[in-house]
Amino acid sequence: MPIATPEVYADMLDRAKAGSFAYPAINVSSSQTLNAALKGFADAGSDGIIQVSTGGAEYLSGPSIKNMVTGSLALALYAHEVAASYPVNIALHTDHCPKDKLDGFVRPLLAASTERVKDGGLPYFQSHMWDGTAVPLEENLQIAEELLALCQAAKVILEIEVGVVGGEEDGVAHEINEKLYSTPEDAIATAKALGIGQNGYYMTALTFGNVHGVYKPGNVKLRPEVLKAAQDAVHQEFDTPDEKPFRLVFHGGSGSLPEEISAAVDYGVVKMNIDTDTQYAFTRPVVGYMLTNYEGVLKVDGEVGNKKQYDPRAWGKEAEAAMSARVVEACEHLRAAGTNA
Repeated sequence: MPIATPEVYADMLDRAKAGSFAYPAINVSSSQTLNAALKGFADAGSDGIIQVSTGGAEYLSGPSIKNMVTGSLALALYAHEVAASYPVNIALHTDHCPKDKLDGFVRPLLAASTERVKDGGLPYFQSHMWDGTAVPLEENLQIAEELLALCQAAKVILEIEVGVVGGEEDGVAHEINEKLYSTPEDAIATAKALGIGQNGYYMTALTFGNVHGVYKPGNVKLRPEVLKAAQDAVHQEFDTPDEKPFRLVFHGGSGSLPEEISAAVDYGVVKMNIDTDTQYAFTRPVVGYMLTNYEGVLKVDGEVGNKKQYDPRAWGKEAEAAMSARVVEACEHLRAAGTNA
């Protein structure tokens, strides 16, 4: 199937919320990791979301170029070609974009998609994330309002974040403290600023103890009930027909317990970001391959090595297969496996 149209993507997210499942959103930084994610979604029989961060976008443009827009557009064009060969719908998304990178990342990509849509094409990306966690809530929501209008014109879905995700990702770092938990008042302020659908389609990343990266059990306490409290508050404040008015996003999901994931999905999570776990899944087999085939991948003691073993495709295939398997596992945990319509 081709990359999801705006209508297909909205239907994907709506079906997830109605059916109490969520899509893994897999960060990629190369054609290899993109292909691994695509195969994982296909193997799981699940539609999915593939995303690129600011750092990933820079990397994709080339180490001497470091242009986030160039890297993002290159990924999107490649993905539009290769994804068409898989029997699942895939949406492309840009991950965390702080205020100081909006003009060099999200806004130019939205402008490019708007022009493409005007010419009868699809947007390059199906959704973009604005990360306003480093600015006051009022400013966060003011910028979100502006971006939501731009997203409407580009037929793109906006993702915002209200609250703080601890840990570090691509240079954005937050302490682990009580700010990790969004409040019902935060949720109501969000709905007042952005509406409950009438001003455009958006997703909301409310925080409930999430942390980017790897952390040991006990360091952080996830409280999925924070999500329910937020949904209940908005439902009651605006008398919404849906008891779960927000389409929620789970950030910092790597290392979460199955019961925590299940509860979050029950409370309206439709998208869960996964990066750390898939990075490790991709890299671990490469390490094993190099250690096992030491004399083949290196020209030891004047020998010539084994070209078939140091060919990047040899170890690359093992890395991709392991990452694909981790994507399947994520689809199963999120109840998305087998839901492709």
